[in-house]
Amino acid sequence: QVHLVESGGGLVQAGGSLRLSCAASGLTFSSYTMGWFRQAPGKEREFVAAITWATKFTRYADSVKGRFTVSRDNAKNSVFLQMDSLKPEDTAVYYCAANRVLTSVPNDYDYWGQGTQVTVSS
Repeated sequence: QVHLVESGGGLVQAGGSLRLSCAASGLTFSSYTMGWFRQAPGKEREFVAAITWATKFTRYADSVKGRFTVSRDNAKNSVFLQMDSLKPEDTAVYYCAANRVLTSVPNDYDYWGQGTQVTVSS
């Protein structure tokens, strides 16, 4: 059974940083693209970033380019999202997800974590 567990969320002031982690089990982690998504209250779930298994390719949403960095450690079955220069509009529940291909479409992802809350105060 596949499990994705996010951690690292919390409350931070605007301009601050957080580092999210996602630990995966039950799948061949190195074969999957790992994505990060977020969902704010009353809004659709949106793509944030993704990284392929070989870490050769990354993709970011325009809204986070230059501020967020996605990385992974295949030996530890973990993916990370370093979030810098946080803004109040980054407030959302952040989810990690696993998929075989690099895509920004939520419905294309096979497995999802439960999410971790990130709140950025102004």
